[in-house]
Amino acid sequence: MSDMSSVPADPRIAVLQATTTASQWDILVIGGGASGLGTAVEAATRGHSVLLLEAHDYAKGTSSRSTKLVHGGVRYLAQGNVSLVREALRERGLLRQNAPHLVRDLGFVVPAYDWWAGPFYGIGLKLYDVLAGKLNLGTSKNLTREAALKRTPTLQPEGLMGGILYFDGQFDDARLAITLLRTLENHGGVALNHAPVTGLIKEDGKVVGARFRDAETGQEHEVRAKAVVNATGVWVDEIRRMDAPDAPDMLSPSQGVHIVVDRKFLPGDSAVMIPRTDDGRVLFAVPWHDHVVIGTTDTAVPSASFEPRALAEEVEFILNTAARYLSPAPTRADVRSVYAGLRPLVKPEGGADTKAISRDHIIRISEGGLITLTGGKWTTYRRMGEDTVTRAEGLAGLPERLTLTPKLKLHGWSDEERPDHWKVYGTDAERIQAMPDAGIQLHPDLPYSEAELRWGIRMEGARTVEDLLSRRTRALLLNARASMDAAPRTAAILAEELGKDEAWAAAAVQEYRAVAAGYVLE
Repeated sequence: MSDMSSVPADPRIAVLQATTTASQWDILVIGGGASGLGTAVEAATRGHSVLLLEAHDYAKGTSSRSTKLVHGGVRYLAQGNVSLVREALRERGLLRQNAPHLVRDLGFVVPAYDWWAGPFYGIGLKLYDVLAGKLNLGTSKNLTREAALKRTPTLQPEGLMGGILYFDGQFDDARLAITLLRTLENHGGVALNHAPVTGLIKEDGKVVGARFRDAETGQEHEVRAKAVVNATGVWVDEIRRMDAPDAPDMLSPSQGVHIVVDRKFLPGDSAVMIPRTDDGRVLFAVPWHDHVVIGTTDTAVPSASFEPRALAEEVEFILNTAARYLSPAPTRADVRSVYAGLRPLVKPEGGADTKAISRDHIIRISEGGLITLTGGKWTTYRRMGEDTVTRAEGLAGLPERLTLTPKLKLHGWSDEERPDHWKVYGTDAERIQAMPDAGIQLHPDLPYSEAELRWGIRMEGARTVEDLLSRRTRALLLNARASMDAAPRTAAILAEELGKDEAWAAAAVQEYRAVAAGYVLE
């Protein structure tokens, strides 16, 4: 442990002070995932004062557990939801322009093992191109058997007749969340993580603020705002019942599971999309940070959990489906990490299978004036924020201003080519690489340096080992066991930066390993 005199000032102190000294905010956003961060950035860039409170960490929930795609949603096209696909394709194109350091074009091969598959899916993907218009990333085309195998050499060759190539976007979800946090701060917004809201403040039946607890000190604080937005993903119903205890459930959460394996199972520069699995979903195998993400499932769950666990049958389903289309196919022993996320699906009228529930976002305003935003997906985060702030302006009597976010370059904007894991930092990469321990690798099986951890603590609000290994870096998702091995050094750096002792660091390691164990397949 270093000499205490060299410990930098804890950045959280200034944020907490800014949070509590303002007498009233224009907009208070509860929730630091895709929808909450998108709303907060939208509000700040329109010139409103905005505070965001996050109970755990930015993108701790669903927003760090996606399939890593910025996409229009081929499956929604099959469902006939053309308007959702058109909107998502437009947003995909805007995000590609606004954050080229985080979003890249990716070719997807749809393998055809039946004579009718090529023409059938080819027609749908031509419509996908048309709907994208000027923001299209690339034109879809038919592939011969040889061309499909050249792009994806590990496709099961037996019975392969050809395929279709189409293009979508790929990104790093948690890093986009952190980029939005930095963008929010650049535009005068304030955000605080590890600050769970414990209740809403109401006057004359109207929601005028919230109480929150600083999870690190246990202290309770009150904040007031002209408009309060509930953007807590699968937990929106908990916040809604702070306003109206008898509010019925809005959501029917669904679990999606992914496995992460080595790149050797999908060499080449393309992803694979299986258009129809046994459960009627699509399955993706996507190259990501020199690994491959394969998923997802769609399993209705009775309640939300902060650490959802993959069910054995979900993992088997993914492995069995992958085995039909990949050769060689990954086995349980090849899985580096398995992660589960919960989709905040809005309950349909009369009930429906979760696969058929709309992925549109929904905004509801209670009698008390609480604005709840839920549904949607990462690709449309910006549009969700735009719609929500427009509603908030009208409700709270705030000045109504035009959106600036369609052309807003996000923090660190850069179209420079950099090695894969450095690219997500954009222009910040140079500053991190200039730090003294930028050359010290955290773990032999992980691409990250110790400097990245210090940067995450000083500049990106990281407070726990999990914040650093799961979301500032993606170590937990890339290799859960290696991340557990890296936890002691990570905790030592965190303790050094925050002025904590060795007992604190030891407890932090135990806490992290308990979480990370759920990402390891035994």
